[in-house]
Amino acid sequence: MENRRSSSPLRSRRAKLLAGAVVLGAAGLMTVQTIVPAQLAQATPVRIDNAAPADFSDVVGAVSPAVVSVQVKQAAEPRMMNFNGGNNFRDFFEDLPNGHPFERFFRDFGERGGEEGRPQRPAPRQYGMSQGSGFFISADGFVVTNQHVIDKGTEFTVIDHEGEEYDAVLIGADKRTDLALLKIDGGKDFTYVDFADEAPEVGEWTVAIGNPFGLGGSVTAGIVSARGRDIGAGPYDDFIQIDAPVNRGNSGGPAFNMNGEVIGVNAAIFSPSGGNVGIAFAIPASTAQDVIMELKDDGTVVRGWLGVQIQNVTDDIAESLGLDEAHGAIVSEAQEGSPAAKAGLRSGDTILEVEGAKVDGPRDLSKIIAAYDPDTSVEITVWRDGKEQDIDVTLGRLQDQQQAAAEPEAVEQQKTSLDDMGLVLTSKTDAGLDGNGVLIADIDPDSPASEKRLSRGDVILEVAGMPVNSPEDVIKAVKKAEEDGRKAVLFRVESNDNTRFVALPMNLA
Repeated sequence: MENRRSSSPLRSRRAKLLAGAVVLGAAGLMTVQTIVPAQLAQATPVRIDNAAPADFSDVVGAVSPAVVSVQVKQAAEPRMMNFNGGNNFRDFFEDLPNGHPFERFFRDFGERGGEEGRPQRPAPRQYGMSQGSGFFISADGFVVTNQHVIDKGTEFTVIDHEGEEYDAVLIGADKRTDLALLKIDGGKDFTYVDFADEAPEVGEWTVAIGNPFGLGGSVTAGIVSARGRDIGAGPYDDFIQIDAPVNRGNSGGPAFNMNGEVIGVNAAIFSPSGGNVGIAFAIPASTAQDVIMELKDDGTVVRGWLGVQIQNVTDDIAESLGLDEAHGAIVSEAQEGSPAAKAGLRSGDTILEVEGAKVDGPRDLSKIIAAYDPDTSVEITVWRDGKEQDIDVTLGRLQDQQQAAAEPEAVEQQKTSLDDMGLVLTSKTDAGLDGNGVLIADIDPDSPASEKRLSRGDVILEVAGMPVNSPEDVIKAVKKAEEDGRKAVLFRVESNDNTRFVALPMNLA
């Protein structure tokens, strides 16, 4: 008689499930081994083990004694009512009819104290106060701040970390980079900080210390949000954007990295309301260090000058010129008597390199040229007539210059319509104006020309490199560009005494 263990239905089901699991496990193992590449199977997500700082107290404690408040006494501009350019009320009211209700009032008011035999007492000179921030860069009392903080100042006071006040002397200021250097004599060594040798990485921590709203020694923290920002403040814009809260009065104060080095000088904020919204801009340490050293040595910053009006090379302009890529700065005009004009640079040249250094755009060219001393000879590579050409230029000295703009005159003369471009043109002669070029008499607001910001009253000087003096010249030049296989045609346009290039796509023209 055989003794056999009888299997229950439950035990039998468990055994089948176990066997199935083993089969599926083996199949899964084979699937991974045969289908998925080993390197993908071993891939792991990005992981950074660096710990964030517990707090910023060590950095703040070390650098705070180097940060100061700057108070500036400014002569207030006299404000008086001035009618039609006159110097007093009589200039405006002398023609009032006899018996006018205001005649006696204004006569008495204007002549009070000024009658014959009664000399007028001069009004007391009035002053205003402004304030900002700064920081020591040397033990002997050199202080960095913003140019706009000390602008129009007559007296300067530096208040240190302990509340001690010192009279300061302005060593020099540079409006183009918004930097200034002050000097105090305190009879002791001051705690000072250094500029960082390396630019910060986006995402790095930064600490801003300054004097917002007169609250000296205020500390805020954030990160570097971006680099290389152009905010339209000047030709050398290269700001660091930070989100550390910065407010009025922080101007001129430092932004530090976690090593206690200055990565930037706080200079501007973006704010619809005037308060902090987390977008602040600092002048990079590399720029500040160079400018401050020049101010310290000479009291001023000397820059090379080329003397050209330039603009960015867009894809359309690059195509119209036959360039493989959109880079460089196209010369819209070489100023008369400038180093560029003397060397033979002319309108339509595209500057690609300076002494072998690639020029990415107008801002790049401005910074490269400014770095050279006046009277330096540099080799400039330009794109002209479909090929590269080297031109030697002896740079001049950059001076502050002002440009006057004139209002375009409305014209209504004989006109030629270029419907495809959205332009109605007339010659300057027909419009009763002197000079060369073709006047834009009207423009279709929905046309490609309008999209490129061409306006009524603008003057077209050249089309595809050919001077034009009549609408027929424009049509002829456009047709030639089309025959040459250009996908865009380049217009040189004068507007408000400035010239620029505009490329209109041929498929739209």
